[in-house]
Amino acid sequence: MADSLVVIRAGSTDFDLHGRIRGTLDIPLCPAGLAEAKAAATALGATPPTAICAAPDACSLETARHVARAFGLRVHRLDELVNLDQGLWQGMLVEDIRLKQPRLYRQWQDNPWAVSPPEGELLEDACGRVEGALERMLRRHPAGRIALVVPAPLDQLVRWLTAGESIGDLWGRGPAATAVVHVPLASQWKRPATLEKARV
Repeated sequence: MADSLVVIRAGSTDFDLHGRIRGTLDIPLCPAGLAEAKAAATALGATPPTAICAAPDACSLETARHVARAFGLRVHRLDELVNLDQGLWQGMLVEDIRLKQPRLYRQWQDNPWAVSPPEGELLEDACGRVEGALERMLRRHPAGRIALVVPAPLDQLVRWLTAGESIGDLWGRGPAATAVVHVPLASQWKRPATLEKARV
């Protein structure tokens, strides 16, 4: 199995900058996101990956291509890693959901495991399919260091599954410092035994 995984959050889109929920909508990088993609490639400079994989959305593939170009690698597209489907909330402003659906908004913020967006995907179901995709990816790359580019908030699910990190706010992109995270892989990694119920 690969020695380590580098989880790279795809660069920003206009939806991210304006506080809109992107979900599975396919939106390209905005200028700020392009700068983030280039910064991710720079952050990997001292220890280049042996393979680069990416989710199938436009911003993840574009980010991955910038990283791959810096190291003379090609991008392996992983169609199974579609972003978290947020149903009828996709395209909406987070603030509009807070005002128009306050009860559901609070439930999502307090315990996203217990609810799903209207016509959207349960977090548990998303984790199951992401876990399967990660296992297949690691089998295909039995050695070396893999860079994986995925959109927000899928990056948080990947980091929870592989390193047990707090999932945190699924609508917050967090500080730029968390855009590239190095995850050592145990010989037998598996998801946390119990679902995280509280925000940390």
